[in-house]
Amino acid sequence: MKIKYLILGIALIGAAGVAIWQNQRLQADELVGIVGVNGRIELKRLDIATLYAGRVEEVLVQEGDQVKPHQSLARLSSSQTESQVAAAQAQKQRAEENVARALATVETQQQQANVAKLELDNAVKLRREKLVSDSELSRRQSNYKATLAAVATAQAAVAEAKAGVAQAQAQLEHAQSQNDDMLIKSPKSGWVEYLIAEPGNVLGMGDRVLSLLDPTDTYLNVFLTSEQLNQVKVGDEARIVLDGVDAVFPAQITFTATNAQFTPKNVETAEERAKLMFRVKLQIPQEVALQYERRLKGGMTAIGYVKYDSQAAWPSHLQVKLPTGNE
Repeated sequence: MKIKYLILGIALIGAAGVAIWQNQRLQADELVGIVGVNGRIELKRLDIATLYAGRVEEVLVQEGDQVKPHQSLARLSSSQTESQVAAAQAQKQRAEENVARALATVETQQQQANVAKLELDNAVKLRREKLVSDSELSRRQSNYKATLAAVATAQAAVAEAKAGVAQAQAQLEHAQSQNDDMLIKSPKSGWVEYLIAEPGNVLGMGDRVLSLLDPTDTYLNVFLTSEQLNQVKVGDEARIVLDGVDAVFPAQITFTATNAQFTPKNVETAEERAKLMFRVKLQIPQEVALQYERRLKGGMTAIGYVKYDSQAAWPSHLQVKLPTGNE
């Protein structure tokens, strides 16, 4: 009885092996004018760096965290930017005080001009009655003109003082902007890949703090021979099949290299690595990449399929088939 079951088991295993072999051969036969190349899923990396030098006070995220646009990532401190804000605030206060003094001067000069005008009007009336001399009338006319000139000068001083306030405000906003930039924020949605800086580190201008992965820019690099490359162009359709995932992702050729290179170690066999190949970028559509961002992880092994024969048709097993569910 045991021998019978053993023979039956061997037969089933053999039948399964034959079925798998036949299925693989059938799929291979269907790939007429289509090439499949191994690769790894990649996401565009964004290096988040400092705008100004400072000390890292706090890192607000962890590796692997999902972040949103404008989310705070890290906080730096700098006595230089803080002192610039304080100096700009003091400068603005002085400028505002200058405006107040200039306005007070205008008011004083205007009062003096009003008095001079009354005296002049009175002198004109008295002159008609021959009660004052021509020289007295001329003196009062000159005095009135002088007070008007003083008012104009004071008004110009007000305008200049207000310009000083505007300049001080601009300097304050610039200093505050520099100080605000010490709080580093995410430029867009993404995943934290690596934390490069730690609390206590002193960073220079442009030093990296961390790196983000952009889920909207997901792609697979494949390598084609020169003959295959000559038959494809940017904009052509492609397919990506992830290892272990029952799905076929749509893709599009968005880049073809003009210079040949040896393929990376993780892409092809030793025989293939000895050949000069051309890199071709297969880009997953942004909306699909976003929908399945939790599935499409950098480093996942996959096969990219490209049609190097424009007359070739996608076989049934390479028709677009997206995973069920987004997780």
